[in-house]
Amino acid sequence: MKSATRSASSPFVDSDQAFGTLPIGGLAKRSFDMTAAACALILFSPLFLMIMALVKLTDKGPAFYGHSRIGHNGRIFKCLKFRTMATDGDELLRTYLRDNPHAAEEWRLTRKLKDDPRVTSVGKVLRKLSLDELPQLLNIVRGEMSVVGPRPVVDEELKVYDAFAVYYLRTRPGLTGLWQISGRNDVSYETRIAFDTQYVQNWSLVRDIAIIAKTIPAVCFARGSY
Repeated sequence: MKSATRSASSPFVDSDQAFGTLPIGGLAKRSFDMTAAACALILFSPLFLMIMALVKLTDKGPAFYGHSRIGHNGRIFKCLKFRTMATDGDELLRTYLRDNPHAAEEWRLTRKLKDDPRVTSVGKVLRKLSLDELPQLLNIVRGEMSVVGPRPVVDEELKVYDAFAVYYLRTRPGLTGLWQISGRNDVSYETRIAFDTQYVQNWSLVRDIAIIAKTIPAVCFARGSY
């Protein structure tokens, strides 16, 4: 059983003790997540279907995209999104970074680009309004994510957390969180790590609800979203 757990986990985490810990919030947070995600899926189902059709009709390819991310205790899961990038995105990115040194430096520092050549026209709108992340409601139902928490990261990003990675690994990644309501891509990665650490150290269900309430205006005004 132990080996199976390790095979489905990030190589960044190799401590047996880590896999025995429960996510912060316990049953109360999980019950809230399930209720909120189920209600949101029912409420947004027409929008969900409309976006699926829009992505399929305007750009040949799958409606969904799953990227491997690190979850609670270092377990790897497929983080779901509506596809916002061209199907040959990896090649487009390599060419763009090779031809644009400033963009290459931006990518090295933040792992994001303000003018990303991979993003489709529909994808730009979905990203601006954070609608591309709606499928992560399914990740929440499956127990891989939470409504509120640190945004899911890849191995390379978790290494940047250094000693603070232990805080990220104590909770499920979130659909929203302190980073989303505090400027998102307009803040440095070091600030993002500080937000994640602060969230885990000071978790409460009341605080989760407050973050969700603040997410609505943050999304509507597209603060730091690109």
